[in-house]
Order: sequence, then structure tokens, then C-alpha cells
Amino acid sequence: MRNIPASALLLAAAFYATTATALDSAGRPVVVTPLASKTTTASGQPIKLPQKNVEVQVSAYQIAPGATLPVHKHPFPRYAYVEAGTLKVTNVETGDSSTYKTGDFIVEMIGQWHQATNIGSDPVKLLVIDQVEQGAKNTILKQ
Repeated sequence: MRNIPASALLLAAAFYATTATALDSAGRPVVVTPLASKTTTASGQPIKLPQKNVEVQVSAYQIAPGATLPVHKHPFPRYAYVEAGTLKVTNVETGDSSTYKTGDFIVEMIGQWHQATNIGSDPVKLLVIDQVEQGAKNTILKQ
């Protein structure tokens, strides 16, 4: 039977616990805090990944107070972590809205027209991750 170092077991446990501390190879602490676990988009759709040549694109967004993004949709999965600010996202097809604040994780709706507005007094800062077919764009603006 293969020996697994104790530090590897602690690190694995850290990934599956709510908040856990493990040690790196030099005995220094590593704190892992899970932020989200989702299987559906903001509108309840199952998350389906591109079937060929998947490319991960990472972007930083900064949206000024009061700014409203144009109506758009995404053909592929898009995830966003709200680093700062308050963002209201509205599905323009259904009229349903959700508000996201600092620390929230968003799994954006796929193939549904929506728009977002910074409803706070500070800029909204987002870390955005797209999973697309290689070379594809993940935002389609409504004409």
C-alpha cells in the first residue's frame, strides 16, 4: 500500500471542510475557505460546459456607481466573484432580479437576456471566469 504524507491528507481535508487549516511542506499554515458550490445558474439552469476545445478566460471588471451594462447574454458558462460593491442583475425575459454584494459568487444565466446595474455608491469589482469553446467570446449584446 502506498504511503500518503500527512500534509497531503490535511490539505485534502481542507478542500472538503467548511474552513480548514492545513500545513504546507515547510509546516506553514494554509487556510482554505470554500466560497461557493453551485450546480445551477442564477436562473436555475444546470451548468453545462463546452463540449470541445475548452478555454478558460479570466477578467477583472470594474463598474462605476450607477452604471448599467447593456442587455446581453452568454452562450457559455460565466462565473463571477464580487470583490467589492453591490450589483443588481435582472433577467429581462422574466423580470426576475437578484442583488449581489461583496463576497457573493454568481453563476450567470446562459442564453438568457439580462443586464446588471451597480446600485451602490462604490465601484463594483468582479473577478470573472468564462469557460468557452477556444477562441469564442462569451458576451452577445442585444441589438
